[in-house]
Amino acid sequence: MWVRGIRGATTVEQDNKEEVLKATAELLKSIVDANDVVPEDICSVFVTTTDDLTAAFPAMAIRQLSGWELVPLMCALEIPVKPSLPRCIRLMVHVNTMRSQAEIRHIYMNEAKKLRPDIVAGSGK
Repeated sequence: MWVRGIRGATTVEQDNKEEVLKATAELLKSIVDANDVVPEDICSVFVTTTDDLTAAFPAMAIRQLSGWELVPLMCALEIPVKPSLPRCIRLMVHVNTMRSQAEIRHIYMNEAKKLRPDIVAGSGK
C-alpha cells in the first residue's frame, strides 16, 4: 500500500459562505467517488484558496460530512502569483491506496479545468 496525493480544484462565482462550502463538498465528493476511497483511507486533506476567498474556511464543509470528523484537515492561502485563477479552491487529498500513480484520477471542475487541461478529461462540470 502507498500514500498517494489526489489533486483537485474548483472555482466559485462569488465569495460567499454557502457557495464556498458547497463547491468544496462537491469537489471532495467527486474526488472520493472517482478514486473509490472512503474517509478511513484518507491520511489528510490540504486545502488552499486564493486570497479573494474570505467568507468561509473550506475545511468546514469537509468537517460537516458524515464520517470525516477524524480526518486531519489544513487550510492555507495559495501564493498570490499574478495572473492566477480567481476564486479558486484546491484540494490535495493524501490517501492510502493500492492504486498506481497512473490509476489516480485528479478532478478539476468549473473554471479550474484551465489549470490542468492535460488531465481534465473525466472531471466534473
